[in-house]
Amino acid sequence: MDMQEAANRADEILDVIFKEINPEVKWTHGPTTTGSCDVTRRRTVMTIVSAERRGSFLGVVDRAWRESGYRMKSINNDPEAPAIFAQTRDRFGVSLIVGGEGQVFFEVDTPCVDESEVAESTTKATAPTYEGMERIPRPNIRSSFWSAGAP
Repeated sequence: MDMQEAANRADEILDVIFKEINPEVKWTHGPTTTGSCDVTRRRTVMTIVSAERRGSFLGVVDRAWRESGYRMKSINNDPEAPAIFAQTRDRFGVSLIVGGEGQVFFEVDTPCVDESEVAESTTKATAPTYEGMERIPRPNIRSSFWSAGAP
């Protein structure tokens, strides 16, 4: 497997988890980075996930990853900045990290593979791409479910 093939697999992993989240959330691509033999793909959730719904959101992801046979490596239950770190059967590292203002970030880190060029993801983002901006803004899309103030 080369770095492009690994990046494609990372996109598949991300595509699957976003299909599992119901109701859907809107997301945009984060930066793709490459190391000497690995790739990291990132997606940033632009839907506001309220503090009251955060546990449910993490539960959906946790269950989906466990049902897919992922090995849970670490779970951070901090109420302000929870996170889940897991690994797929084919050794891809997957993570969900809640950052400032409850913004949710997903990352997939590939194992070390053969060096190659890596193109940007061809998966179409469901939120604006914010191209040309220095940073992705905080979540700004409301959901009647995920943004609700009641658990």
